[in-house]
Amino acid sequence: MANLKEIRNRITSVSSTMQITSAMKMVSAAKLKKAQDAITAMRPYAEKLTELLQNLSATLDGDSAGKFAEQRPVNKILLVAITSNRGLSGAFNANIVKETKRLTQTIYPGKQVDFVTIGKKGNDIIRKMNTVITNNNEIYDNLNFENVSLIAEELMQLFADGQYDKIELVYNQFKNAATQIVITEQFLPIIPMKSDNVKSVDYIFEPSKEQIVEELIPRSLKTQLYKAIRDSYASEHGARMTAMHKATDNATELRNQLKLTYNKARQAAITNEILEIVGGAEALNG
Repeated sequence: MANLKEIRNRITSVSSTMQITSAMKMVSAAKLKKAQDAITAMRPYAEKLTELLQNLSATLDGDSAGKFAEQRPVNKILLVAITSNRGLSGAFNANIVKETKRLTQTIYPGKQVDFVTIGKKGNDIIRKMNTVITNNNEIYDNLNFENVSLIAEELMQLFADGQYDKIELVYNQFKNAATQIVITEQFLPIIPMKSDNVKSVDYIFEPSKEQIVEELIPRSLKTQLYKAIRDSYASEHGARMTAMHKATDNATELRNQLKLTYNKARQAAITNEILEIVGGAEALNG
């Protein structure tokens, strides 16, 4: 009977775990809908703003884009690793850490590579291997454009001061609830667009092109970072919902197997008791 008690305890434990994973799945599913709507609504604006900026920049002189378009020899790189504050989301955070390792060891070997981390899980791992100059875990407590703009301004200032020659964003791009794509996206300097690829659109500019570009670049960079964090936020809930769905299915299967094992063991114990009683009765009769 000791074996039966052990199996009962395991069934209780697995059932409790299944309830937790099922609840987490439903919470992530509810948050995913809101996050998905936000990033879906934002992408057309961000893409149109980038297209307009590239068309304007391509028609101006090379120096008109200002300090944020300055191309320098790449010796000091800053990677912005965007992860989550919470785990239990499959390989969501591990994929970002793996990509940062690949960039550090394969793309930028022998060069100074520092990090700005957004999200506790990525920061906990990356800071053990690399230099993390700032960490922004609190951004998820109140995720809005104003708070993200402060981080973007810090990044722009680091590049403008010449502390880093290149800044890249590493994040999970949301495709659907089951699929997240790891993206490495150049943040600074601004990628120049060749005039051959510029779409021919007849715009009327007021004020001048130069002034518009000067004002658009900071806004475009802030929007780019905000979109990346929003993408990562939606991807996190998609990954967690999928991971918790699989965990719930596995727990259900394990619980069913344990119940079957328990019933078999209980039936065997009952049969043994009956045999012992019958054997004892026959011995008395003999």
